[in-house]
Order: sequence, then C-alpha cells, then structure tokens
Amino acid sequence: MTAHTRSIATNRDVLLGVVFALLAAVGFSAKAILVKLAYLDEVDAITLLAIRMVFSVPFFIGIAIWVRYKHAQPLSNHDRLLVLGLGLVGYYLSSLLDFLGLQYISAGLERLILFLYPTMTVVLSALIYKRAIGKRTLFAMALCYAGIALVFLHDVGMTQGGAVVLGASLVFASTLSYSIYLVGAGHAIERIGAMRFTAYAMVVASIASLLQFFAMRPMSALDLPLRVYELTAAMAIFSTVLPVFLLSYAIHRVGSGSASLIGSIGPVSTIYLAYVFLGEDISLMQITGSMLVLGGVLIISMNSRKE
Repeated sequence: MTAHTRSIATNRDVLLGVVFALLAAVGFSAKAILVKLAYLDEVDAITLLAIRMVFSVPFFIGIAIWVRYKHAQPLSNHDRLLVLGLGLVGYYLSSLLDFLGLQYISAGLERLILFLYPTMTVVLSALIYKRAIGKRTLFAMALCYAGIALVFLHDVGMTQGGAVVLGASLVFASTLSYSIYLVGAGHAIERIGAMRFTAYAMVVASIASLLQFFAMRPMSALDLPLRVYELTAAMAIFSTVLPVFLLSYAIHRVGSGSASLIGSIGPVSTIYLAYVFLGEDISLMQITGSMLVLGGVLIISMNSRKE
C-alpha cells in the first residue's frame, strides 16, 4: 500500500469517525424527544422505561454472550458486585430519574442538565481522590451552571415554576447518579473491558426495571396504543443500542477526546429537535444558556485531555 493510499484510508476513517460521533450524539439526544412524544399518550415513566428495556435488552444480552465467549476468564466476585452496583446506579436509577423528570421539564433543559455530568465527575473525583480543582475548571463550571440557570428561568417563565423545579431536580439527580457511575466504573472497565462491562451493566439495569414494573404496575398497564410501542422501539434502537456502537466506532477512529468534543452538539440538536417535533420555543435566553453550558463543558473536556 502506497503512502497516498494509506493517507486516503486514514482520512476516510477519520471522516467516518466524525460522522458516527455526530450520529451517536443526535441519537442519544433524540431519546428525550421520543419520551416526550410517548407521554402524550399518558403512559407513566415506570411502564415506559420497562418497555424500553424489553426492546433493548436482547441486543445487550447478545453482546454479553459474545463478549463472554471472546473473554473466557470469568469475573471475580468483586467485579460482579461492581457490575451489579454500578449497573443499578448508573443505568437503572439514572434512567428512572431522567424519565420521571421529563414529565415536568422541556427536552432542551433536560439535555442541558444531563450534559453537566463532566462538572459533577470533576467534583466527585476531587472529593474521593483528594484532588484540587483548578481555577480554569472552576471558571468553566461557573459558566455551565450560569447557562443552566438561564434556561431554567426560561422554562419557569413558560410554565408552572413548581413543576419545573421538581423536573429539574429529578434530572439533576439522574446526572449525579450517572456521574457516580462514571467515577466508579473507571477501574472496573480497565479490568473487565468497556463492551463487556457496559453489556453486563445494561442487563442488570433491564432486570431491575422489569422487576420494578411487575412489582408496581398491573399487566393491564401494557394496554397502550401501538404508537407508544413504536416510539419505545425507536428509543431502544436509535437512542440506546445504535449510538453505543456508533460511539465505540468513533472512539476507535478519532479517539475518546475528539468523540466527546463532537458529542457537544447533543444539547443543541435536542433543542432544535424539540422545536421541530414538540413545538418547544427557542428563545435568546435559551440559546445563550446553551452556549454557556457548551463552552464550560468544552473547557473542562480540553483541560481533562491535557491532564
């Protein structure tokens, strides 16, 4: 293979990596839109989450079996407990709180609050590992939370303040739960492997979601319009399974740092999709807040790459 041919192949791989990172970001962002559309048919959060897991868990069971066959070494008891605990905290609890919060706030505000997870990860890491937080990072965090405050005030002005406070608090708790998962999963992923750990954790979360549904809802709760099942299937495939693989491919081609920076388009795409499909307003205050959050997260991401 000539140097020119290798250069073309490399450029093609980088381009595909960028495209797949963008598609993954849009796919993850579309979840909030699909949830809000499903809520129009008066389905509750627990039922909707359970149906989503029913559609997505076969894919992750398949991945878990394939990875288990590829990596014959069994997990230690310590690793099993980590997968169980972090799967419950990072995927089950985080998803449940997110679904509950989306009943009360706009899709745009939800995605921006979820996008605060790098700031929470920084704080948790500083508390756990006794690391100092630099002035640059503190400034970036101030930008993020100032942006959230602007979008929050916009939503309070558009609807009942109490509902927005409740919804924002639930989504904030969801983000905190996911941040705890990220901090705790680092060392486990190094030993177990990213794909294997994710598949096992998702299976744990799916089982927990289904057990919760059977314990708290009658089977008649599944008597829903076909539209709800279509939206939930789309949520499972296009906003859960496919983005996971697309992001993995993108990271392999362009690196985790570049993929995460490209993923910053997520909140912006959510606001635009919410405008198109949900009729949510786009105000100057909302745009300004979004830019502040994105700017703060980008500063933290680039600072983390340097470190």
